[in-house]
Amino acid sequence: MKKQDLRIVSLIPSATEILAALGLTDVVVGRSHECDFPPEILNRPACTRARINSNGSSAEIHQDVDRLIQSALSIYQIETDLLEQLQPTHIVTQDQCDVCAVSLGEVEKAVANLTHSQPHIISLQPNVLADVWADIERVAQTLGVDANRLIENIQSRIEVCRQKVRGLSVSELPTVVCIEWIDPLMVASNWIPELVAIAGGQSLFSVSGQASAQVRWENLIAADPSIIVVMPCGLDLNRTQAEMLPLTQRPEWQHLRAVRSGRVYATDGNAYFNRPGPRLVDSLEILAEILHPEIFSYGYKGTAWEQVQLPVTSDQ
Repeated sequence: MKKQDLRIVSLIPSATEILAALGLTDVVVGRSHECDFPPEILNRPACTRARINSNGSSAEIHQDVDRLIQSALSIYQIETDLLEQLQPTHIVTQDQCDVCAVSLGEVEKAVANLTHSQPHIISLQPNVLADVWADIERVAQTLGVDANRLIENIQSRIEVCRQKVRGLSVSELPTVVCIEWIDPLMVASNWIPELVAIAGGQSLFSVSGQASAQVRWENLIAADPSIIVVMPCGLDLNRTQAEMLPLTQRPEWQHLRAVRSGRVYATDGNAYFNRPGPRLVDSLEILAEILHPEIFSYGYKGTAWEQVQLPVTSDQ
């Protein structure tokens, strides 16, 4: 199929970013309600909506998600009538996390009810970095475009980070906890441990290729990481900073080495880290800046991450 004949609906932000990086923004005719990058995608109609209030606190959002899952309801709803009007040739979705986006099953059900088109479904299921790069190549191949230049750029930037930390000793590799959700406390996994390792750190709790998991506060205290990076799924930098209160109000917080040394960082987890697409390499560079400011300076500070200014009590 020629590019001008493509009509693509992307139902997950990471897929939208992949399509844009492959030069296909102009043939994207619909998006998910969460797709916000690149900015020009915002004028495309949103084909999904959420059944939860995303403006609530971390605890409230978690409770809403649990309630929907226990009721056997999808967290997201597809606007089937709009999908019918758009008549897509392809729909890009995911089968990795039902909390992150509409499920593959919901998409297949919606497509089965379409009468004016039978779009090809491209489903992404990334768990580690290699899966993300393979997904980019698969999307490109399916849609008839070349991904080589994009993949080469990503790999060269990764290699720069690898080379710069290669000479560090184990004692120079900080222990790092990446927090993906604040209340309840959850650590980021999947591709995050790989990013931490490439950036010159030792990831605690996170398991490569596995789903994010809750961690007990006493285990965090016992591990006593040298760096804490807060990267909540779906929250931008300002929102992340605003949501820090449940962490900082806990009495154990002040005892953590990362807090006492001022090495707690808030990030834009929505734009980076939690989107398995081309900007994971930006996420790597952000982590490199945070973990080793003496080596890396990419200029992300202030827009993608900030050091959290937390007062330590005088008697500590």
